[in-house]
Amino acid sequence: MLGTLTRYLRFMGYDTMSASSLTRGNTREDTVLLEIAAESSRILLTRDKELARRGGDAAVYIHSEDVLDQVRQLVEAGLIRPEIRMSRCSVCNARLRPATEREIRETTYAPVGCADTDFFWCAGCKKLYWMGSHGEHLIRRLRGISLL
Repeated sequence: MLGTLTRYLRFMGYDTMSASSLTRGNTREDTVLLEIAAESSRILLTRDKELARRGGDAAVYIHSEDVLDQVRQLVEAGLIRPEIRMSRCSVCNARLRPATEREIRETTYAPVGCADTDFFWCAGCKKLYWMGSHGEHLIRRLRGISLL
């Protein structure tokens, strides 16, 4: 439901869990989500009005389907700061660490000739990150909505 927002929040350095990581078909999914949020002191973001109502102050109903509007809503609510931090894996949410020379060299999609580039590694899903055109594109998109 909020997969793109989840990835944006991870690029901004927020420890973000997604409902898609739960077992599908669980008839108690909403209750489980509320329990997880309460037990881990998380704020539940949802497009489900009833679920947001049930979550009370610990839940936020996300009004728009557009990810930039979603980010704007969270910024205006004072919940996030829209800065790209490159500290979390956008896929699995694990903390990134500086990549080793070997990890960079052995990653087939790593750019070549980028001596001044900082590279980060996700030990969880073995993914290499760097502030390349994708990161710059995200920064431009956030600036384009007057958030940065």
